[in-house]
Amino acid sequence: MSRMQLALNVDDLDEAIAFYSTLFNTSPAKVKPGYANFAVTEPPLKLVLLENPGKGGTINHLGVEVESSETVHAEIARLTEAGLFTDEEIGTTCCFATQDKVWVTGPAGEKWEVYTVLADSETFGTSPQHADGGTAEGGVCCGGTAADAEKVPATTTSCC
Repeated sequence: MSRMQLALNVDDLDEAIAFYSTLFNTSPAKVKPGYANFAVTEPPLKLVLLENPGKGGTINHLGVEVESSETVHAEIARLTEAGLFTDEEIGTTCCFATQDKVWVTGPAGEKWEVYTVLADSETFGTSPQHADGGTAEGGVCCGGTAADAEKVPATTTSCC
């Protein structure tokens, strides 16, 4: 099963969880400090909420969740062949999960990822490579800023 992913910045995580729980008639699949995600069955959607006060209601990034690492690698090959620059993250920890993923940037600068979840993680992220070209030392990814990293525990780096 593949499904679209929409990652939104929200001002107030609790308020957003209440709203989207009602809208999609489902509870979050995962809630962590500054972060929640929903695995919506109908329509098939992975909704990610990233608490980012002052930026609520804006898109953080977009994605397609796929079933396997093989699919991620096939997409890396296909997108590279099509001439799109890809930023690969294999075995990365991001959004409280270990993932294989590839990032591309759309024509208006929007960040897209194609990813699969390999396992849950207790940390938000430790990825050395990020969608915006930053590093773990910079503490940002998914088009975020250094200020975004403040919402996650100091023992982690910010990643989606």
